Amino acid sequence: MAEKQISLSAKLINGGIAGLIGVTCVFPIDLAKTRLQNQRNGSRIYTSMSDCLRKTIRSEGFCGMYRGAAVNLTLVTPEKAIKLAANDFFRHQLSKDGQKLTLVGEMLAGCGAGTCQVIVTTPMEMLKIQLQDAGRIGKEAQRKLIGREEGAKMNVDQLKSPTALQLSRALLKDKGITGLYTGLGATLLRDVPFSIIYFPLFANLNSLGRRNTDGSAPFYISFVSGCLAGCTAAVAVNPVDVLKTRLQSLGRGRHDDTYSGIKDCISKILHHEGPSAFLKGAYCRALVIAPLFGIVQVVYFLGVGEFVLSLLHGQKH
Repeated sequence: MAEKQISLSAKLINGGIAGLIGVTCVFPIDLAKTRLQNQRNGSRIYTSMSDCLRKTIRSEGFCGMYRGAAVNLTLVTPEKAIKLAANDFFRHQLSKDGQKLTLVGEMLAGCGAGTCQVIVTTPMEMLKIQLQDAGRIGKEAQRKLIGREEGAKMNVDQLKSPTALQLSRALLKDKGITGLYTGLGATLLRDVPFSIIYFPLFANLNSLGRRNTDGSAPFYISFVSGCLAGCTAAVAVNPVDVLKTRLQSLGRGRHDDTYSGIKDCISKILHHEGPSAFLKGAYCRALVIAPLFGIVQVVYFLGVGEFVLSLLHGQKH
């Protein structure tokens, strides 16, 4: 991330605020990504991101676009804090006498950050996907979206779907703590390569262009670097994101396959849908990740965490 030294407390605040703002802004696109990745050729409800969002609003109301947002908003603070703090920790450990890290060192630091991140990411993503995909597999939603007369008036009903707490209780009861870590392998395969690509790419892009008087990068360079690095990493790991989404979707539609693991999932997707299925939702994911990581850089540039800590420190005295 930014080269300036930031305390752990400030990182927690920075990561939390950046995550909360970013998730709120891009969550509807993330929901469309999940539903597009999960639909199979035999049960296609949505033709594009805009079509998915339009049909979601018609059948589930505006709030339907934020299914599962509460889980993300609750857990995004520790998730971002772990990711940012771990990357800085590994960068510090791998650097020798303050010298600039080599590309290999930057990649290793990103690998360590991605590995630590999945502790929070896996349960959060699994619960979020269940809630996001509820509208797609709900019989009532499908009845409204398929086979209805053209121009018929559509009433917005509240679709019954489980809450994150109900899902958590059911998984803990049936499978124990491991139930919350369904798809752990796929999450590792997605988040570790993502961090390996993102952190070195951002650091190098951010070092380009003119500098401020204190040697830091201007705001717009950090913002654009965060967007470009996030977008590139997101598209690169999208095939694994499709696998993770499929494996973590416990609820199944009438035409949906079941998978016993990563290898079985790859085999069935290739056999039934072809290689192009691994690109489902790629542009949605890029639209989610790019502004999210751009916002992270904005928060770091503005020093929100340090500002909040200074206010708290001032109140104590």
